Amino acid sequence: MLSNPIVQSLFWSAVTICFYLLAKRIHGRWRHGWLTPVLLTPVLLLLPVLLLHESYQDYIRGTGWLLALLGPTTVAFAVPIYEQRAVIRKHWPVLAVGALAGSLTAIASSYALASALGLDGQLRLSLLPRSISTPFAMTMSGDIGGIPDLTAVFVVITGVTGGILGEVLLLRLRVRSSLAKGAAMGMGAHGVGTAKAQELGREEGSFAGLVMVLVGLLNVLAAPLLSWCLH
Repeated sequence: MLSNPIVQSLFWSAVTICFYLLAKRIHGRWRHGWLTPVLLTPVLLLLPVLLLHESYQDYIRGTGWLLALLGPTTVAFAVPIYEQRAVIRKHWPVLAVGALAGSLTAIASSYALASALGLDGQLRLSLLPRSISTPFAMTMSGDIGGIPDLTAVFVVITGVTGGILGEVLLLRLRVRSSLAKGAAMGMGAHGVGTAKAQELGREEGSFAGLVMVLVGLLNVLAAPLLSWCLH
């Protein structure tokens, strides 16, 4: 039945969307970090993939249009930046220095982690953009010679880990500034961190979303320079 490309696309798209909605309901009922939809949905999808003996290539071929939606999503990020223009004008030196320092730290730590794990070549390059949101990370990964699909996995792992540990660290470090809390969550855990920051407060959520977008744009713009340095 799934040998037909149209049926295959409809089937896997429907299964993916249904499992995502189910994951959202589960996370809404039990708000544990390890139940976040970006982590739970792929786990749920493993069952039908294994039962039907489908390959990753078959799955991604049927759901490629969902991945293509990441492009318009990237453009939509311009909206929150425009809405937060007053905040940017007021705090731009802190935000600029924070985004630059955070990006350099993320790339350097990713490089060190890849070296410690014995990863090199495309695997190392795929790991470097792990600390920015998926649309930017996949674009940057392709620009520097990584594997965008693999980078998306690293992004999810980083986001979920940061979302779980971020709030604990902020409490332990006694961070009280809404700007610092939001910026840290947006920088360290991108989309998942922004969702977590929204739970802390409206200002924290706004700062997290703003930093997430600024860091993503900064990394994509810097990708050609990074690629030149690495090759």
